Amino acid sequence: MSEKLLEIKGLRVSVENKDILNGLNLTVNKGEVHVIMGPNGAGKSTLGYSIMGHSKYIVEEGEILFEGEDITNEKTDVRAKKGLFLSFQNPEELTGVSLESFLRSSKTAIEGKLPKVMAYRKELGKTMENLGMDREYADRYLNVGFSGGEKKKSEILQMLTLNPKLAILDETDSGLDVDAVKIVSKGVKAFKNKENALLIITHNTKILEYLDVDYVHILSEGKLTMTGGPELIEAVNRKGFKALHK
Repeated sequence: MSEKLLEIKGLRVSVENKDILNGLNLTVNKGEVHVIMGPNGAGKSTLGYSIMGHSKYIVEEGEILFEGEDITNEKTDVRAKKGLFLSFQNPEELTGVSLESFLRSSKTAIEGKLPKVMAYRKELGKTMENLGMDREYADRYLNVGFSGGEKKKSEILQMLTLNPKLAILDETDSGLDVDAVKIVSKGVKAFKNKENALLIITHNTKILEYLDVDYVHILSEGKLTMTGGPELIEAVNRKGFKALHK
């Protein structure tokens, strides 16, 4: 029997007094890859932010359980330490902090101990090479002056370095060319194993071509209105969201 990693029950979330999620239910087990698809404005990014505990997103009703523990009211840093990770659709720039320093500080905060410098730098260099990132990016301020593709690679680099139990990827393939999508997908596949899980939020399907997907969910008007396997991706591409619901 699969072990539950994330369980969302009747989640209702509002942003600035406007309901966005309306009684959403979702279960993600270890070893699974789930995809959330839907039209713009359906609430896909809201779901990701809500799982991570962003203060702007207010849980009005429902529960978020992680490994059986209620984390509905936990702060973001607590959730991160428990093994949750969110890759942003539009990664923030952080002047004054290098990518390498940011990663080392994040890894220390989550693991509770400083990584050994030489081993850490060696592993970081290897991971960056696999993602097609020039090593000099590690010395640059986080995402400052990075192209859209390099920012997305930086997010995957963070995921691989921090090795969370559940990685939520929000529109990771947005704005990437074909070659960049392949590289990012390679990084995502390197992360995936039987003990962790992926929740991929997207309205595009480019990145999904290179991944083994278990479940596809259609999010519409704040609820998951349809669930299926990889065949649902093809149906969306062929018919579109509106026609699919009809």
